[in-house]
Amino acid sequence: MRRLASVDALRGCTVALMLLVNDPGDWGHVYWPLEHAEWNGCTPTDLVFPFFLFVVGVSIALAIGPRLEQGADRGALARAALKRGLRILLLGVAINVLAWLIMPGAHLRLPGVLQRIAVCFAGAALFAIYTKPRTQWLAIAVCLLGYWALLLLGGTLDPFVNIVSRSDFAVFGRTVYLIDPVTGLGHDPEGLLGCIPSLATSLLGLRAGQWLRDEKMRPLLAAGVASLVLGIAWSLLLPLNKNLWTSSFVLWTAGWAMLALALFHLLIDRRGWPAIGRRFGVNAVAAYAGSELMQILLPGLGIQDPLYQRAFASRITPLAGPYVTSLAFALVFVGVWWLIVFAMDRRQLYIKL
Repeated sequence: MRRLASVDALRGCTVALMLLVNDPGDWGHVYWPLEHAEWNGCTPTDLVFPFFLFVVGVSIALAIGPRLEQGADRGALARAALKRGLRILLLGVAINVLAWLIMPGAHLRLPGVLQRIAVCFAGAALFAIYTKPRTQWLAIAVCLLGYWALLLLGGTLDPFVNIVSRSDFAVFGRTVYLIDPVTGLGHDPEGLLGCIPSLATSLLGLRAGQWLRDEKMRPLLAAGVASLVLGIAWSLLLPLNKNLWTSSFVLWTAGWAMLALALFHLLIDRRGWPAIGRRFGVNAVAAYAGSELMQILLPGLGIQDPLYQRAFASRITPLAGPYVTSLAFALVFVGVWWLIVFAMDRRQLYIKL
């Protein structure tokens, strides 16, 4: 298995950004680039999760491709991928259950980020194991065009009443992420139907990973630019929307991810620049899951508010204002986890589910 420092670094930078945007000190004071778009649109924060799912596909290409070429048993590879996907999914559910049990005012949520990662990892791995590139490109097209048709058949893209929200609410009931207090309807940004275009994101990463393996930078760069152009053109008919993971959003975010992958490869693998973010990247799921547990335990045990007020707000807000204070907390949170993954890397401790 060929391991590229650039891929670990890109994955790690993505995880670090996940922690940064998920853990502000005060949700009422967050700079706009660190917030998701309210509905339609795409902020820098909206790129983070698609980047991670894209790198999932890249990593599968680098890990499974060489094993297939060496004659590994396809059935054994598929079983291993499905088992790993199941472990990630169960971890996501367990974290959500813990949040429901100990966080004040929390309700039980069944879908989630780790759950979607699990589905996309397992799906992309099966495509890598059993299909050829032409079939993978066809699957990407079917996912994007079929999902577009599904959204159109739903009649509206408005919050809570679109077909994605309605379907997820029908399956999960009140265990979705958000319940509209007026109508009682629900929505989850990581629900079931949204896994269709999210899988396309990982499959685009799978194809990009093969180009990376073959040192084909021109196709990677050309595909990145083409994805951006197609994504922004498609958005004139189908808005960029992370909550619905629209097909235009898939192409727009994958385009940026392809260009970022090419840049990281050029600077780190070819020119020897430091692989900033690598330590987060080699323990990505552990860092994300661990940070989620910390995000649950701090408020759940009544620690976060006094900590924030005494160590941050009382000292920083009078000098720089509440937005800087909130950002400072998020940066310290990321820094704490960098120290943790740094120590794990020094001891060669890598947690793989």
